[in-house]
Amino acid sequence: MLSSIATWISESQGREFANWLLTNIPGLPPILQTIHLLSIAAIMASIVMVDLRVLGLGVLSQNLEEMVVRLQAWMWCGVVGAACSGVWFVFARPNRYFFNPVFQIKFSLLLPALLVSAVFYHLALREPAYWSRNRKRAMTAKLLALVSLLLWLGVVMAGRWIAYSEYLFWPE
Repeated sequence: MLSSIATWISESQGREFANWLLTNIPGLPPILQTIHLLSIAAIMASIVMVDLRVLGLGVLSQNLEEMVVRLQAWMWCGVVGAACSGVWFVFARPNRYFFNPVFQIKFSLLLPALLVSAVFYHLALREPAYWSRNRKRAMTAKLLALVSLLLWLGVVMAGRWIAYSEYLFWPE
């Protein structure tokens, strides 16, 4: 599956266009990387704030539902920003990414992280005080917050390791 996606991208006009942009627009690669990192910072800041609040480890003076309302836009805008800035590098060098085990780990953690966040935010916004209605929901919220933190930390760590994976998998 991954090889067919990588082949499709390699043979597409999108690859040529991404390569052209990255090589012909002065400063574009560091600008895109900066957008990517700032987007990750927005994601992590909002996720960590909400998850620590749910776990009772921080920001206890804030109402959880108000935090979710305020911070969810930062999280989802960060996801869009990271996707829009990262896709250019993937299209420019699909084989470098799709056949990189660390990139595969990143995306195998990213999809459940997004799902957990979407479910948590959806339920919190759908019904006021959803996560504090009863003990079972409160415990579920704590479990989701812990899983969320671990998944997002894994995504960030794997993302940083993509550039250095040759040291892990292809030593000299």
